[in-house]
Amino acid sequence: MSIQEAQYAAQQDHWLETPHGRVFARVWTPPAAAREGRESPIVLFHDSLGCVELWRGFPARLSASTGRRVIAYDRLGFGRSAPRSDRPTADFIVEEAERHFPAVREGLGIGHFVAFGHSVGGGMAVHCASRFADACEALITESAQAFVEERTIAGLLQAKALFGQEEQFARLGKYHGDKARWVLDAWLDTWLSPGFSAWSLASVLPGVECPLLAIHGLDDEYGSPRHPELIAQWAGGPSRAEVLADTHHVPHREREQAVLDLVAGFLHAGRRAGS
Repeated sequence: MSIQEAQYAAQQDHWLETPHGRVFARVWTPPAAAREGRESPIVLFHDSLGCVELWRGFPARLSASTGRRVIAYDRLGFGRSAPRSDRPTADFIVEEAERHFPAVREGLGIGHFVAFGHSVGGGMAVHCASRFADACEALITESAQAFVEERTIAGLLQAKALFGQEEQFARLGKYHGDKARWVLDAWLDTWLSPGFSAWSLASVLPGVECPLLAIHGLDDEYGSPRHPELIAQWAGGPSRAEVLADTHHVPHREREQAVLDLVAGFLHAGRRAGS
């Protein structure tokens, strides 16, 4: 974190003992939110190869731009959280909402919240918004997949070849340590499995009644703009899709200010509508 970011975001790490293993979480708090404590926090759900550290400086700047606490955690098997010996099932996305996020929510005392998920974390955020409909104030998906598309499979096969290179695989070890092989295999084996090909968010999104913002890059290598369109179309509440030109799979890194402006404006509009 830069000196400037440190001036407006107090960062605190937490270790949470859950029924399934120890979970690492980090909370960013802007001075205004620390004084007032009235805004629901934003909970970040990371992607298939992600972790708290790979959000980099985005959470601090998100906290500053929205005036809210931002919470990120490493899913079990990722980053600093406890390793897993089992492989994810085909229901791993819904299981995060049913089994793991509730433990994080309890451990950090999270009441009402805003769910923000990147890539597969977007699917997890959708399930959390549906399961905890009374508590989820708003939902933001970024580069989320709504179904398994041919472009998704093509992107996964390219990634598989890329991570077959020793230097590329070593990058995962920097963030996941000895868990790196599990992280990579859990991602590729699950999404490339024929049994996962029929997966989609079609059945859960109608239960999402809170305001929804679906952000996507026009050139996303893991999914066409059809994904945010369907996420917005299938949602049960007010929704909108924003597709960013000249942007691939990580808009919050490639077009950070655009994403910050979209999210801050979206949440501010929702606050005005609810006041």
